[in-house]
Amino acid sequence: MNWNEANQHFLMTAVNAVRESLEGRVPAKPLAHELTRSTIEDTAQRVEEMSPPPALETLCMLFRLSNFERGVLLLCAGIELDSKFAALCATANGDPRRDYPTFSLALGALPEPHWSALTPAAPLRRWRLIELSPGNNLTLSPLRIDERVLHYLTGVTHLDERLVGIVEPGPAATDLVDSHRAIADEITATLRVQRPLPVVQLCGNDATAKRAVAVAACAALGLNLFTMSAHVVPNESRELETLLRLWEREAALSGGALLFDCDDAGTNDAAARFIERAGGALFVATRERRRTRHRTSVTFDVTKPTPGEQRALWKNAGVNGQVEALAAQFNLNAENIRAAAQAKSPQALWDACRTQARPRLDDLAQRIESRADWHELVLPAPQLAMLREIAAHVRQREKVYDAWGFAEKCARGLGISALFAGASGTGKTLAAEVLANELRLDLYRIDLSQVVSKYIGETEKNLRRVFDAAEEGGAILLFDEADALFGKRTEVKDSHDRYANIEVSYLLQRMEAYRGLAILTTNMKDSLDRAFLRRIRFVVQFPFPDTAERVEIWRRMFPAQTPVEGLDVARLAKLHVAGGNIRNIALNAAFLAADASEPVRMGHLLRAARAECVKIEKPLTHAEIGGWE
Repeated sequence: MNWNEANQHFLMTAVNAVRESLEGRVPAKPLAHELTRSTIEDTAQRVEEMSPPPALETLCMLFRLSNFERGVLLLCAGIELDSKFAALCATANGDPRRDYPTFSLALGALPEPHWSALTPAAPLRRWRLIELSPGNNLTLSPLRIDERVLHYLTGVTHLDERLVGIVEPGPAATDLVDSHRAIADEITATLRVQRPLPVVQLCGNDATAKRAVAVAACAALGLNLFTMSAHVVPNESRELETLLRLWEREAALSGGALLFDCDDAGTNDAAARFIERAGGALFVATRERRRTRHRTSVTFDVTKPTPGEQRALWKNAGVNGQVEALAAQFNLNAENIRAAAQAKSPQALWDACRTQARPRLDDLAQRIESRADWHELVLPAPQLAMLREIAAHVRQREKVYDAWGFAEKCARGLGISALFAGASGTGKTLAAEVLANELRLDLYRIDLSQVVSKYIGETEKNLRRVFDAAEEGGAILLFDEADALFGKRTEVKDSHDRYANIEVSYLLQRMEAYRGLAILTTNMKDSLDRAFLRRIRFVVQFPFPDTAERVEIWRRMFPAQTPVEGLDVARLAKLHVAGGNIRNIALNAAFLAADASEPVRMGHLLRAARAECVKIEKPLTHAEIGGWE
């Protein structure tokens, strides 16, 4: 006889004992927790030899049911499992309409009765093992066994339907890198000895790694991991209480632990109350440590695999030629690495890594598709040389910092930062696009209107989100018009001045630690704090283009497939505007020509130039546009 058959036999034997008490054919006696010798011979094994023990015995032990409470539970189960129970209940109740169990019936028919079993704090009602019909007399109200409990007694395991969509089964176990395995082992050792069980906080930005560590720790402890998002926790007290009871009961029945995902929950009051009161093994996934008032907690920082572990993961995934470059540029977890390694070519592999590492910054930044190359950038030789030097620093940072040991000598100031200063339209954003395209990295323009907040501390939180999200792929961050946020620190006259200075200091710290390239652009270099400038590695001044440079810009402006006729770049270059304005003029002229079904001519450019100069409030002189007709 297998376990399911033995369990069913044991359950029905116990139900039959209750039925005998109802029938009155045998004197009342305590319900046995073991089968008689004849039953043992029928099932061919003792109860204590069943592994695991019968579900009824396990449930009674988990919820500490007395003999009477056990009998009440079996009385309610009998109605569902034995067709004779309804008639017996009706006879015992003295009313054919009352063919259901009640507390009154149980108190009169079952052995060892005690009134305390009826209270809401007693196990039967506290853990929702039975359901009491509302609105009736306490002792005469119909009783019904909870569906999840009934299935459990019969050996059928499933998640309580009231938790479906709220609680999800945890992910499958995966191989852990050594650093994560060490954390899982430490958690396991802690939960084995510490009582009451502490809240285990898994801090960091790698949600996948935190889940994998929790799964490994639960596997070592013989627990089944489930997950729940903090966003589904109700705010209303009664609903929260119901959820807590249902989960704690489910954890006991299924041998479960819970991974409570608070990564994006912020300071959610309902989430905090849930953490304080949830019983059993509780893991909390959070970006930063959460304070618990009434419960002991232990905290573990779960970071991405170390650079050495990432290199090993790449090699184990079958990637060999690009391992050093990939590990140096992208800070990926094991799951991302395995997914990216499916790429078929070196270029596809790099792009797959960019996709895997792409940050979630939709509300704070705009990703710019970078297609510009060095040919489109017209700058004096010193500025071009400095831009190429920036690219070299990004490409070679792994060799210099790690292989050559500069990171060990000094851990500060390893972030690569640049300030692009110059008038509007002189090519600052274009230069950032060229660098992103050259390095084949994502470029994000930070929306300062979304980052800067009037509320104290919110700006730093937003900056933290930007840098944390961009870390994985070392994306290029472009803070356009940075002087709006990072101006000169002021004398502290009130709390707002003090916190404004803190924002600048926080940005400096994050830029120095950021593993990618951070670019700040400004039209007003002199407005930036001098201490801030000293901590920027590169400062590139973008000059207003002279005549020769404007000639070159005009020469490169029109794509090869654009039909042009009679364009005089020398005359066009006399117009004293920056490269950004030249681009607008060329584009508008192209639309005018296309609408007239003509090639782009000087006349189209004249109309476009007049419109552009009106926009920027620049007067046009005959010396600039003479001969354009």
